[in-house]
Amino acid sequence: MAIWVLSECGLRPLPKVYPKPRTCTSISRLCLPSSSSSTTTTTTTFNSVIGTRERNWALKVSVPITVAPVCEEEEENRETVNGNDFFDPGSPPPFKLSDIRAAIPKHCWVKDPLKSMSYVVRDVAVVFGLAAVASFFNSWLLWPLYWFAQGTMFWALFVLGHDCGHGSFSNDPKLNSFVGHILHSSILVPYHGWRISHRTHHQNHGHVENDESWHPLPEKLFKSLDNVTKKLRFTLPFPLLAYPVYLWGRSPGKKGSHFHPGSDLFVPNEKKDVITSTVCWSAMAAILAGLSFLMGPVELLKLYGVPYVLFVMWLDLVTYLHHHGHEDKLPWYRGKEWTYLRGGLTTIDRDYGWINNIHHDIGTHVVHHLFPQIPHYHLIEATEAAKPVLGKYYREPKKSRALPWHLLGELFRSMQRDHYVSDTGDVVYYQTDANLVGSQKKD
Repeated sequence: MAIWVLSECGLRPLPKVYPKPRTCTSISRLCLPSSSSSTTTTTTTFNSVIGTRERNWALKVSVPITVAPVCEEEEENRETVNGNDFFDPGSPPPFKLSDIRAAIPKHCWVKDPLKSMSYVVRDVAVVFGLAAVASFFNSWLLWPLYWFAQGTMFWALFVLGHDCGHGSFSNDPKLNSFVGHILHSSILVPYHGWRISHRTHHQNHGHVENDESWHPLPEKLFKSLDNVTKKLRFTLPFPLLAYPVYLWGRSPGKKGSHFHPGSDLFVPNEKKDVITSTVCWSAMAAILAGLSFLMGPVELLKLYGVPYVLFVMWLDLVTYLHHHGHEDKLPWYRGKEWTYLRGGLTTIDRDYGWINNIHHDIGTHVVHHLFPQIPHYHLIEATEAAKPVLGKYYREPKKSRALPWHLLGELFRSMQRDHYVSDTGDVVYYQTDANLVGSQKKD
């Protein structure tokens, strides 16, 4: 039987009982648990928040255009129950985005294009060096090591191209676009197509309907999926191979391709950008086809194909764990409860051991999501400066050993429990489909 305590903001559960979906009114300043009969789902569209998007190579989402009213004060975020301090992660924080920004040293915002390019030169040199060594020895004892190392380096190239898309690589949009196209096209990623959809993800992070990357499925949509689709989405290793499929067809409930300028991912003035990136992607595909004739398909598979698959697995693993798998369930929002700040605070930092440096500290993700203009080489310092402001809204990552094996366990547990969210309510948490869990155990 659920046990509830009475507070000045309505009913709250004891610890380990997650808050029910709530609705908020700025008139009464009260937040009450809602039921399916009384809650109306409100979807905030992208255009309604920021209007028509303009063509811009740099991502500018440090501050949302509109901010929903805050309905709770600082003391309402915590309650003492039986002598224990209870923290509600779904409560509005007692600080503002500007407070976090003010805590970060000014030099953390400075973009050094020479320093950024030095990382590109380093990574590209390692990629070609690994390929040369593997081809020279051509030993099956070394190929598995090469595949892991090269797949990780492909992922590192992706992160640098990702920085170009955010505009954190440099202040020059032409340089960002040029380097971004070279890096992303080399690993079969359409630079502008993905950049734009990733911008949508950052501008709507934590929103049930409007988020773009690994967002939860509402219950009705989840239950409409056939069993094969459910298994592919929640049974490892299939979710770790999802990225190429996502580029062509997005997630369930959403349509459009990252390669097609007419996709609803894009607005009309972005058509030329999307076409440019699609042409660059096609050119890389043609180069790979030509190499398969020159060196043979098996050799190309060993040098490029297998590392590409491992790169995809890295991408899906890291991006999923940025928003899922924490030991405490984290909220997702919709309607007036969603704000840019609250959505960003559901992001999770991860520690990848010695791989942190290789993939440019992409696991330091909370501050990156709130302020994507900060270069990756300042993220650790910026995060340390922001922690005192974030308080309990920042979740310290578990320290990794040399390799982050512990994250595979967190990924597996999340796939078993985080399946869908309620169709109603403005603050919701993942729920588990018992039938899906049972079928996974049988398999």
